[in-house]
Amino acid sequence: MIRYSRYSKGVSEESELTQRQKKQLRGIAQRLEAMTKVGKAGLSDAFVKSVDQMLEQHELLKVRFAEHKDERKELSIKLAESTHSVLIASIGHVIVLFRRHPDPEKRKIKI
Repeated sequence: MIRYSRYSKGVSEESELTQRQKKQLRGIAQRLEAMTKVGKAGLSDAFVKSVDQMLEQHELLKVRFAEHKDERKELSIKLAESTHSVLIASIGHVIVLFRRHPDPEKRKIKI
């Protein structure tokens, strides 16, 4: 298992997570199915927008790389930066992204 969260430089200071919080999020993500796939189009504007909307709704998201598997590391960092999320983990061809909901009352995941 490779974890890239330390490479995400585009994340604001308030969303920095402790190792304990990341471990908790990885445990929650283990039971989730991948909600979207990176296909032939790669990280198109429409794909990034849909991931952004899913993070707004769910906070924790699994993304599967169906295509561009050789570029997974670079694309996952770019996706995390463009959606202002934290890259929690990368396992095989699946990555886990997390972004807290800006409204504390609407947060679904308590960490």
